[in-house]
Amino acid sequence: MIKIQVLNNISDFGIQELKSKGCEVGEQVENPHGILVRSADMLNMKFGSELLCISRAGAGYNNIPTERCAQEGIVVFNAPGANAEAVKELALCELVMASRDVVGSIEWVKTIADQGDRIPEMVERNKGAFSGPELMGKTIGIVGLGATGALIANMCLELGMQVYGYDPYMSVEAAWRLSREVMRAEDISDIYRHCDYISINVPFNTHTEKMFNAKSFAAMKDGVRIINESRAEVVDDDAILAAIRSGKVAKYVTDFPNEKLIGQRNVICLPHIGACTPESEDKCAVAAARELYDYIVNGNIRNSVNLPDAVLDERQGVCRLCIIHMNVPRMLTRFLEIIGSMNNNVEHMINKSRGEYAYTMIDLGDPLSYEDVQAITDMEEVLRVRIL
Repeated sequence: MIKIQVLNNISDFGIQELKSKGCEVGEQVENPHGILVRSADMLNMKFGSELLCISRAGAGYNNIPTERCAQEGIVVFNAPGANAEAVKELALCELVMASRDVVGSIEWVKTIADQGDRIPEMVERNKGAFSGPELMGKTIGIVGLGATGALIANMCLELGMQVYGYDPYMSVEAAWRLSREVMRAEDISDIYRHCDYISINVPFNTHTEKMFNAKSFAAMKDGVRIINESRAEVVDDDAILAAIRSGKVAKYVTDFPNEKLIGQRNVICLPHIGACTPESEDKCAVAAARELYDYIVNGNIRNSVNLPDAVLDERQGVCRLCIIHMNVPRMLTRFLEIIGSMNNNVEHMINKSRGEYAYTMIDLGDPLSYEDVQAITDMEEVLRVRIL
């Protein structure tokens, strides 16, 4: 039986998805084959030898030690796009708050609650203090055109904005989602030069940490308004506060509060509520559960954050050989030499790489012997071998 450990706060929809397939699912499951997680901190967690994969019911994955998992042959999944609609809707709210002092106006109205008949007069006299520019006709740059960024870009077009998109790693699937009216920014400097608003939608990793810094802000238009639905760490806090004080940045709205940002003038902090809708939590849990199950049962990798995606939907032959290995020359040749030496026929195969890691799936016409499997397992560059 497939054993799945649930770490915390997972929608029942995801749990039922796995139970309906005959899996043992629960918080106290020992030696699990897979872990379904939402926000629990796994960075210092020790993993058992039976663990094959971890699936995050959401987009962010900075609570999981992805590199260590890759080294141990453990696939880490996330659920991109499952919460994209929720984040897109909050981004619309953030754009309005970046333009007009909605928060300040609400707080000010509370101060005149005891003014009785004078309230209409006071409102009329003071409302101008909370005015701001319309979105229609302005130019916005979307940095990161994944599932969420593409939705935000299309939404902004519907609001009558001119939209630039920047994403050097945009997938073909993301390109299909994106309206043809979105203008492609060849370089991020095009975003800085042209845009009145910037929406940040990149994943947080070593390459994007403090991606928006003093040099970035200096290159932007004066009075730019920035919303961040990515992660706090992609923006240099000290640099953006300095840019706000100088007037370079008119407003910064972020879903990731911290000690430096909370209470600062022209900074609006929300408590990481981008994906906090019951609908998105259900969709994320189901998507994460399906990815986890498909990998354990069929070897397919979809939406991995630490290993290459590789899918063979149609089973051919009598068994499937799945190998996680280092991305070095001649590995595939060596696998095929072992298979060929036993006169075993390759019915179907796929080999994909991602950075220093690679994944190979081979459907075979005959079963592999223990000696064949051991010969592959004993290769220094091989991290994990499974026969399905």
